[in-house]
This record gives sequence, structure tokens and C-alpha cells, in this order.
Amino acid sequence: MPRTALWLGLSGLIILLDQLTKLWVVSALKLGQSIELTSFFNLVFVYNTGAAFSFLADAGGWQRWFFVGLALAVSLWLTSLIRHHASERMLPLAAALILGGALGNVIDRVRFGAVVDFLDAHAGGWHWPAFNVADSAISVGVALLVWQQLFCSNGKKK
Repeated sequence: MPRTALWLGLSGLIILLDQLTKLWVVSALKLGQSIELTSFFNLVFVYNTGAAFSFLADAGGWQRWFFVGLALAVSLWLTSLIRHHASERMLPLAAALILGGALGNVIDRVRFGAVVDFLDAHAGGWHWPAFNVADSAISVGVALLVWQQLFCSNGKKK
């Protein structure tokens, strides 16, 4: 149980960092505002009613509760993974990152009906879809899961 608490604590830290950064963006920027930080990176304030890459953003509103329900179901599964693999490293780390990110975005969907995105990477006029701390944690967690599945066996390198 103590290791489980550490992994869940990491998820809580991701949620806290995600919500604090979004609180700052909502209070410091106007919706649609963009601030250039470098030649390849901006801060923006946008709402995303869809999922990754604005998937289903124009679906008419039903997707809000669909994504909330899906994220909560996945969160239960991730919590179970963390509990059953707490003594390992890679799998519970990945699950904790995804869990924190998923719940961070669920909070936005419940509060605002959409997810607050504010990180905008771009090059040569091409912009990556805006994202946030929760999205970053989910992406890193998924990459770790893939790595673990491809190159590790029972938490050890193949």
C-alpha cells in the first residue's frame, strides 16, 4: 500500500500542477490571446471541446460527458493497474502520469465544458495543436507504456 500511495501522490501532483497552470492562464490571458515566447513557442488561451487533436470538437456537445465518462472509467482501470503493479517502476509510473493527466482534463470538462489548452509549439507556419500539462503527462505516460511493452519484461529490460 505505501508504494501505491506514492504513485497516486504523483497523479495528484500532476493534477495540481495542471490546474494551477490553467488557473493562471484563465486569469492572465484573454480567450484567444497569444503571447510569443520564442520563434517556435507561444502561450495561448483556447478551449478544446474535443479530445486529442480536437477530435470530436464539433460534435454538438454530447462529447463532453462521453469524454468525462470515458476518462473516469479509464481512471478506475489505471488505479487498479497501479495497485496491482505498485512494486514495479515503469508500469505504475506510466499509469500514474496518465491518471493525473486524465483527471486534470476531467476537472476542466466539468468546470468549463471544455479543456483549457495553452501551450503552442510551431515551426515554419505549422502549429502543433495547443496542449496543456495534463496532455503532456498523458503523452509521456503513453510513451512509457509503449516502451515498457516493447522493451521490458516484468519490469526488466529484455
